[in-house]
Amino acid sequence: MKFFIDTANLSEIKEANDLGILDGVTTNPSLMAKEGITGHDNIMKHYVDICSIVDGDVSAEVIATDFEGMIREGEALAELHKNIVVKIPMTKEGIQAIKYFSGKGIRTNCTLIFSAGQALLAAKAGATYISPFLGRLDDISTDGTDLIAQIRMIYDNYMFQTEILAASVRHPMHIISCAEIGADVITAPLKAITALLKHPLTDSGLQQFLADYAKGNK
Repeated sequence: MKFFIDTANLSEIKEANDLGILDGVTTNPSLMAKEGITGHDNIMKHYVDICSIVDGDVSAEVIATDFEGMIREGEALAELHKNIVVKIPMTKEGIQAIKYFSGKGIRTNCTLIFSAGQALLAAKAGATYISPFLGRLDDISTDGTDLIAQIRMIYDNYMFQTEILAASVRHPMHIISCAEIGADVITAPLKAITALLKHPLTDSGLQQFLADYAKGNK
């Protein structure tokens, strides 16, 4: 399973990359705004800065909602760096744009997926990735991991090459559940990824080892 970090914060991306387990980055307009990155030129530069840190796919989202606007923005984003994946919303125009980009060899990530039907359409259109949102489904009392499992079965049935990129991942158990189900990728905040490092028995065991070592070397 690939690990992406969901942020626009360069220091967090560097920290995750330094762990040696980072495969890519996902961003969106909200994450850019959170870091104070505004204005077209600044946002485009920031994507390049991200690509200079991590050698992996970087999802860059279009703002346009019309077909022509998505094509214009997507082509500009794809030209920034070879690792850019154009992030397209799950709409009628978005599906049309994904089909267009697929024919041009431009990789895409279809975002805001909340149903198996949406995931099926995105795969049919040739999306490189689809991003089902686990946490947001959990927020409305729906088990987001059930959706991942359903999409996995459908994609396996028909051997779709589209990768399932589990998004809105909020804690380490989301990551473990996605790994059990067979998601191709998870994208999560740094704190959810680093939480996988922690276990109280690891901490207490290490303290005991060090204490025993100190006693034996007095």
